Amino acid sequence: MRRLATLVAVVSLATLLHAQTAPVRVIASNGVKTLVEDLVPAWEKSSGRTATVTYGTSSVLVKDIAGGAPFDVVIATTDAIDQISRTGKVTTERPTTIARSVVGVGVKQGSPRPRIATAAEIKQAFLTAKAVTYAGDGASRPGIEKMFATLGVADALKRKSLLERGSNGAIARVAAGDADLLLTLVSEIIPAPGMELVGPLPNEFRSEVVFAAAVSATATDTPAARALLASLLSREATATLKKKGLER
Repeated sequence: MRRLATLVAVVSLATLLHAQTAPVRVIASNGVKTLVEDLVPAWEKSSGRTATVTYGTSSVLVKDIAGGAPFDVVIATTDAIDQISRTGKVTTERPTTIARSVVGVGVKQGSPRPRIATAAEIKQAFLTAKAVTYAGDGASRPGIEKMFATLGVADALKRKSLLERGSNGAIARVAAGDADLLLTLVSEIIPAPGMELVGPLPNEFRSEVVFAAAVSATATDTPAARALLASLLSREATATLKKKGLER
């Protein structure tokens, strides 16, 4: 029995040591990618730990987690976090709001920048564009299509809307010259190579997406996961938000 107890203790200690040295696994939405890319290395340096981060649209992250994808921290839209919470995959703690971003218009670098400050101006921009593109599986899609309907251009844009899988696909369409206008979160337009932000949608069509984070119910190292999450709410993080196209 003493030998068995010793063996159990050794295994338990090895498991604990592994948990304390294994990378913290983060699954994050594309909408906060540049923020996470900027802040995680600083956390790694200060904590002495490492992290691995996988990105995707929030809708894809929900499916991945439902399918058994391992993670310690998930950062996604509040709707996605709610869906994940209902499956019991995260702790029962209240999700932590990380940031929010509004939907904006982007164009290929060097291209003419349409006027979009008013409803009349953005309507004209849509009607004269060769094509517009946005993520068919993105959290910003409902607000975009509601705007089309309100402007009375939904039917006209059906013929020249390019819906892509994820914002990266939509960005590629503009970069290739297939579409003139990109509609997605400002936080995804600003860092995109070869793209320029024209600006956010007019105030009456303001559409924002809120991102929150939660810790896995089966996290390998829950304290480390919480520490990483806390670093995203630090004073340094708050100072970084605006230049990433985000706000608290």
